[in-house]
Amino acid sequence: MLRAWQQSVRSGLRKRPDLKRPLWIIILVTFVIILLITAYLFPLSSSTACYIFSSGDCSLYHQPSFRSRELSDAETISHVVIREILKAPATEPKNSKIAFLYLTPGTLPFEPLWDKFFRGHEGRFSVYVHASREKPVHRSDYFIGRDIRSESVAWGKISMVDAERRLLANALLDPDNQQFVLLSDSCVPLHNFDYVYNYLIHTNVSFLDCFTDLGPHGTGRYSGRMNPEIEKAAFRKGSQWFSMKRQHAIIVMADTLYYTKFRLYCKPNFEGRNCYADEHYLPTFFNMIDPSGIANRSVTYVDWSEGKWHPRSFRAQDITFEFLKNLASIDDSIRYTSDPKRRVITGPCLWNSVKRPCYLFARKFYSETLDRLLSNFSNYTAV
Repeated sequence: MLRAWQQSVRSGLRKRPDLKRPLWIIILVTFVIILLITAYLFPLSSSTACYIFSSGDCSLYHQPSFRSRELSDAETISHVVIREILKAPATEPKNSKIAFLYLTPGTLPFEPLWDKFFRGHEGRFSVYVHASREKPVHRSDYFIGRDIRSESVAWGKISMVDAERRLLANALLDPDNQQFVLLSDSCVPLHNFDYVYNYLIHTNVSFLDCFTDLGPHGTGRYSGRMNPEIEKAAFRKGSQWFSMKRQHAIIVMADTLYYTKFRLYCKPNFEGRNCYADEHYLPTFFNMIDPSGIANRSVTYVDWSEGKWHPRSFRAQDITFEFLKNLASIDDSIRYTSDPKRRVITGPCLWNSVKRPCYLFARKFYSETLDRLLSNFSNYTAV
């Protein structure tokens, strides 16, 4: 009898592992079902939920709660001024112009190319040159006498933003200027003037690059001293090369509150981090005050695919008709984040809700490319 009992116990012990396996499978399946039901009943409303339930870009859920606290006097004044500017009906002059704002250390190496771009379109554009190091020598009539009062500019510092604001202020003096394009000395046009003019004048948004980068070169540059006016959730990144509508240019001139925050707390080697105001001030500012009024992309092509501190530069051997045609035909924007995964953020380039080529201009080109650009200009800009 004892032997029979021992055999029964051994038999039970042998059978227990066989019973545990389906039990754990049932528990696991039940847990997954609960998660799926939760995701269905409670839509994604936070970044945490998004990262759990979604494989897409969750940056849209990093939105600040601007109204969750009492505003300071300075914020209230700023919001009132900005609101009134945004509400004011846009005045369309009989002759709308594009202001081309050149931010350069000195002489513009591609002036002959821009001369070819502008020729025959007098009265539809204005030129303004901010030369931060030395007085430029101009070779084109369109640039002679167009230098504004300039000051020195240091890479990565607020002086870069100051130069942009100085260019905008001078261009705003002409009431016919309706779009304001910031360009560098290494920028070249990718399309002919008529194409660029129609692209910019016949839309009501500013082409300002703006995206969320959760890595060290994005929100990792944020300083808590920007609180409470600028929350970390509102902090954005983007290329400094914009095309801005007149209404937004006026708002930039009116802003002192948010500009001061960046002047004080976004600079190289501040609190152990390197923050560059020209990459963060305008994207963050417009993400806060008029997110639906910007396209969240630039119209100036820059190649950051190499993952270095500076974008790729193009030499003479790179310049072919096919290369230029390809740049002019790109219709999806690409940005790279600085987080460990180095995510690639892509999206269609929309113009008045229609997919169109993204870029009107491109950089960075060495001066040695001028002759090849001139010889190909009529061909590649006609595509």
